[in-house]
Order: sequence, then C-alpha cells, then structure tokens
Amino acid sequence: MNFFIIGIDDNREQYFTPEVQQVIQSHTLFSGGTRHYEIVKPYLPLEHSWIPITVPLSDVFEQYRSHESVVVFASGDPLFYGFANTVLREIPEAEVKVFPFFNSLQLLAHRLLMPYHNMHVVSLTGRSWNKFDEALIRGYEKIGVLTDNKEHTPSAIAARMLEYGYDNYTMSVGELLGNGEKEKVSDWRLEEVVGKTFAFPNNLILRRINIRPRPFGIPESDFHLLDGRARMITKMPIRLLSLSMLDLHDRHVFWDIGFCTGSVSVEAKLQFPHLRIIAFEQRPEGEQLIHDNARKFGTPGIETVIGDFAQIDITPYPSPDAVFIGGHGGKMDEIIEKTSDLLADDGVIVFNSVSEESRQLFLKAIDRYNLQLRQTIRIQTDDFNPIDVMKATK
Repeated sequence: MNFFIIGIDDNREQYFTPEVQQVIQSHTLFSGGTRHYEIVKPYLPLEHSWIPITVPLSDVFEQYRSHESVVVFASGDPLFYGFANTVLREIPEAEVKVFPFFNSLQLLAHRLLMPYHNMHVVSLTGRSWNKFDEALIRGYEKIGVLTDNKEHTPSAIAARMLEYGYDNYTMSVGELLGNGEKEKVSDWRLEEVVGKTFAFPNNLILRRINIRPRPFGIPESDFHLLDGRARMITKMPIRLLSLSMLDLHDRHVFWDIGFCTGSVSVEAKLQFPHLRIIAFEQRPEGEQLIHDNARKFGTPGIETVIGDFAQIDITPYPSPDAVFIGGHGGKMDEIIEKTSDLLADDGVIVFNSVSEESRQLFLKAIDRYNLQLRQTIRIQTDDFNPIDVMKATK
C-alpha cells in the first residue's frame, strides 16, 4: 500500500510544488481532517473520494486497507507529532512518502525571528503533563509546547508553572498560525496569561529569563515537616544513598511507600525528572505535606495515594521498576508480597532499616517472595542511630 502524506498550513490559498500537484492530480482517494478538506477541496480532481480522519482510527485504517494508494493531508510536518507516525505504526509495511510543510512551532519561531535549533519540544496535545514537567525541572533555555483546547491551554500551562515556582520564563503564544490575517503572535509574562483565552489552534514558546536553582541533596531543615518532627524525615545523606542504590537513571516508574514528608519523592523527581512517581502514605495529613514540599522545590507530577498500602487496590497504578520503603507499619510481609508481584523483572527495592527487628522483617519477607539481597550499607548521621540501607532485586 502507498501513502502520500502532504503537509499544509491553515491558509486558504495553498502553494503546491509541481511534484505535489502531480500526486494530487494522479489520485482520486484522499483523506484528512474536516479542516483539511475545507482547505484543499478546490485543488482536488472533480471526481474524488474523501476518507475523514476521525476516531476511532482503527475504522479509518480499515478503510485505507481496501485501497492500493491514498493521499493524506496533514498539518505542518506529518512526521512532527503528526499522522505519518501513526501510519508507520499501524501499517509498517506501507510505502510512505512525505511532503512536509513547516510545523506550527517552526512558524511561531519564524514570526518571532527566534533561532530554534536549541529549542526543546513538548507535546501536550491529548497527553499527560509528564514530559512538560520534566522539561521544566531540567530548565531548558527554550521550550516549545504544542497545546490543546481542553486541559493544556496556555492559561493552564502558566498556572501550573507559577504554582511550582517556575516564574523564570516568559511565554510567546501563536494563534491560528498560517491562517493569513487571522493569525496572531503575542508575548506575555506568565501571570498575565492565567485566566486568558486564546484562539485555537495555538501553540507557545517559553523563554528562560533566569536559571532556577536545582539543588542536589536538599537539607532536611528546608522541608515542611510532619508536626515539626525532624526525626520523621529521611536525612539527606541517607536519602541520596538510597536513591543511588535504586539506580534510577534507567527506571521508569518509582513507588515511594510510606512517604511521610515526601522528601524521597521530591529529591527523586528533582534529580530524575523523567520518572513517574507514585507516593503512598497512610497518614491523611501527608497529602498536603508532600504537595507543599513539591511546590516549594518545583517538582510537579508526583502522584499521591492515601491509605493503608496493605489494604488499598494498587491495580490502577503502573507497575514499578523501583520501590523505596520508607515506612512499613509492621506490615512488611504484605508490602513485599504486593510489590514483588508487580515489580519488573529487573526491578529493585530499597529499604532503610532503623532497627534489628525491621532488618529481620525485611530479610524474611524478601526471602519468602524470592527476592535477592544485593547490598547493605550501614550509615550514621549526627547523633541518630545507625541505619542499614538495604537493596533487593527480583
């Protein structure tokens, strides 16, 4: 099967190269969105058929498969978060030829006369905040963002940035780019964007005006504490050692069980912002506490679950490949049983033992559920009791 995928903008007067004109005139089956059809219909042969691209896409591809060749119109560069990627995924054996136009972020950069070779790009179109949060934490100089008109509008993006202290960017918004006199480009401070409505489709570019500090090893005194109790937080040297033993560079999903203040989750997100972090805590007051600390240190995206880990349903959450046990409440066996069932084959569990009793509980539990103890390091800070940082793998 052959696909010819042609990138266009929203301009009602399109320019097609002679090669693209030949492709159009030599075919009768075309496809694209409703907006695309309105734009290109005057350029199509009088006798033609059109397959609208609508959800579910499985129905669209079922129609494609009954033909030898189809010409598809898509926005901008079809390989830039575009429909060409979908075709390559759904019909990998297809012959595909792409005729790209500028993507929308390129158009915005051009309007701003802004070099964009060092721009980091994130798509929030129908996606979660994860990649955007990662880009913020890493602090890229320029961040190009593809928006949607639901949860990820310029206003929502600005509000999220301000909530977590990322006021070190300005925002340029492009509206209806490529649509002639209707297009608009404007520059804003983030606080000016909150609550403001922009014409859709739109996109935006964030430009850093100063570097936000990103500490490595947050002093425990800087965290909001549970009832002011310093002993209820994982101390900084132990926290960093635990994260080192978890080997989080190549992990994807991290569970923090018994997070209390959230210091381990916050530090993990700050140093490894690609992680999806699920933090569990039995105390209801922990939810506000971890959110306060996440806002203070700029770590959006940490998901919290309040309740007794041994009792809650964990099936809605992605399976972990790294687990930290910060508290067990005497239910070590139940915790290891639940986590070992879901832990990835190369997954790791780290536990900080503060007593011989808890050490033995961990050793017995990992043995019962066929985990292997890989490493134990004893560490002591100030006048606190020595702690065994223990690492087990599946």
